[in-house]
Amino acid sequence: MKYKFIEDLTSDVMFEAYGKDLKEVFENAAEAMFSVICQLDKVKPLESCHVEAKAESAGKLLIAWLQELISIVDTEAMFFSKFEIQEIKDTMLKAEIKGEPIKPELGETVVKAVTYYKYRFEKTDKGYRVRVSLDI
Repeated sequence: MKYKFIEDLTSDVMFEAYGKDLKEVFENAAEAMFSVICQLDKVKPLESCHVEAKAESAGKLLIAWLQELISIVDTEAMFFSKFEIQEIKDTMLKAEIKGEPIKPELGETVVKAVTYYKYRFEKTDKGYRVRVSLDI
């Protein structure tokens, strides 16, 4: 399982994402967030953008990564469906994301921000599990 949604919020969306390593959990968290923003299965990977994020720890890096993706949606007017982490350490990442220009028929919910509400970033015996809340 890549991710699941948790139904206990009214004005936010919360999900858990999973991965065997940092690369996989970061890619799955991005996919979960974009499944809220747009119709992920209908967004074609026509154009690519390079993304870099830095933070003090892996837990803060995940928030920085997701916030950077939200800002790219706003500045580039694009939806994304493919997320490839090319390099990742606890404090930095480089990625390539692919998608297409925003079309109203592909949109779902506007995500304003990633919040720390009930945020969780943990290493488990199977890899990583994160819990993220999105302000919509």
